[in-house]
Amino acid sequence: MNVCVVGASGLVGSKMLEVLAERKFPVKNIIPVASEKSIGKTINFLNKKYPIISYQKAIESKPDIALFSAGGKVSLEIAPLFAHEGIRVIDNSSAWRMNENIKLIVPEVNGDSLTEKDLIIANPNCSTIQLVVVLKPLHEKYRVKRVVVSTYQSVTGTGVKAVTQLFDERKNKHGEKAYPYPIDLNVIPQIDVFTENLYTKEEMKMTNETKKILNDYSIQLTATCVRIPVIGGHSESVNIEFENEFDLQEVRKILTNTKGVIVQDDIHHLQYPMPLLAHEKNEVFVGRIRRDETQSKTLNCWIVSDNLRKGAAVNAVQIAETLQQKGII
Repeated sequence: MNVCVVGASGLVGSKMLEVLAERKFPVKNIIPVASEKSIGKTINFLNKKYPIISYQKAIESKPDIALFSAGGKVSLEIAPLFAHEGIRVIDNSSAWRMNENIKLIVPEVNGDSLTEKDLIIANPNCSTIQLVVVLKPLHEKYRVKRVVVSTYQSVTGTGVKAVTQLFDERKNKHGEKAYPYPIDLNVIPQIDVFTENLYTKEEMKMTNETKKILNDYSIQLTATCVRIPVIGGHSESVNIEFENEFDLQEVRKILTNTKGVIVQDDIHHLQYPMPLLAHEKNEVFVGRIRRDETQSKTLNCWIVSDNLRKGAAVNAVQIAETLQQKGII
């Protein structure tokens, strides 16, 4: 297939190209698109160089599919132009996620809902993806009633500038800042801007996207999202209240048998998920599985996943693979 990657020079765009190669997606030709200042430069894909072109030229090239990771403003303006030409768009920004006419897809959770009518498909927020992959099988069995989640999110979720800030600070070097405060030896309890209800946009994304993906708006979810000085992935402390009683061993068995999930939960050998171990992996890791002893029918667990992989690039490519398997592309 002819595959267009919009935002090909960015952190996620680069990772998308890497994942397309790793997973042996049937690529005939790569069509990289980036900002005007990048046009004319080249990107490498499977030892071949491809010139970065404008989105207008990319549309004229008639790709079979376009993977977008260029920010919400670009997606709102350009994705409909691709879709108008019958080019399927998988968008990694927040631009289309809560649009009632656009599907928000995590293939293991709701990939079956994709149809030929879906020309723009939204890739969820990274912290939401890893959460719903774990919630879905438990919701089917016990019915999730309420979720309290606190996240510990990698600087890679902000972008190259944030990674540079972290390592500049470690070298005591002055440079451009992605955050209003130092990030090394610190945690910042703000991801994205604050909204009128005193929560950040990231926290509200988790709340709203989880309900949409699981197709259950009765689920109550509250989140606190925090940026920490790591690069391997996002971590989440999750408290889940169910409508029905559960058995811990059954919970472990369900999660062990869930596609895309790896249970790391052996406290006797100090085995539990960490960003250091999740880095460059495609799965969602879950551990510290235990009962909340303060109230009934409530579970505590710890979820970790590489936010650039399953939280972004891998999920987007998995959506493309799902479309292929269904014969849609």
